[in-house]
Amino acid sequence: MSETRMPEGDARLGLLEHLLELRRRVIRAVLALVAVTVCLLPFMEPIFEFFSRPLLAILPGDGKMLAIGVISPVMVPLKLTLFVALILALPFIFYQIWSFVAPGLYRREKRLLLPAITFSFLLFLLGVAYCYFIVFGLIFSFIAGYAPESVQFAPDIDAYIGFILRMFLAFGLTFEVPAVVLFVHLTGLVSLDRLVSLRRYVIALAFVLAAIVTPPDVVSQFMLALPIIVLYELGLGLARLLMPRRVLAEPEPR
Repeated sequence: MSETRMPEGDARLGLLEHLLELRRRVIRAVLALVAVTVCLLPFMEPIFEFFSRPLLAILPGDGKMLAIGVISPVMVPLKLTLFVALILALPFIFYQIWSFVAPGLYRREKRLLLPAITFSFLLFLLGVAYCYFIVFGLIFSFIAGYAPESVQFAPDIDAYIGFILRMFLAFGLTFEVPAVVLFVHLTGLVSLDRLVSLRRYVIALAFVLAAIVTPPDVVSQFMLALPIIVLYELGLGLARLLMPRRVLAEPEPR
């Protein structure tokens, strides 16, 4: 009986080969994160000072934060440095993800995925920058202004860093709205007319989400809800510029 051969370029890796390739990609991503973290360790203090600046700017006099935990002065800057290292290593990590999934994608999927990853990463960075340079100043000024005269406003560094990291994550994900709108539009999951009709629900959801993930003050809630609405409109505008076609509808040669 003649041996049946698969067409060249259509061969599929076995499960073991896939797992080995996944392990190689994960190891490379972890090593990249470790390498970036090691390079940033000598700069832990400047990194901490940079991210503490929005709060220190509104503290009276030469006000400083408190370190209640015994190891907080070491672990908190280290946690913040790990966050910065993750952000810096994300392009390489995304490249490893891309390299793992790309062989199984069609040409049109490849053309869509790589720009989508890049666009999403830039939007996340924009959300973090918006939170740091605009939102934090307004929030901390609002909180300090409403603190009673008998209360000394000197937050614990662990609580502060935990707060800003949660805010970074919330705003970074919020700024992914245009990418989500474009994805559901280009893949044909939701039509443009339907996305436009969902506008009023997005506005309501924006304020509900802002009330959940931000501190209980009007300023921070408004500063999160407003970008969601604006970015949704931006996503609709970008979707109008593109052909309403299903990018992933039909298979084509790899």
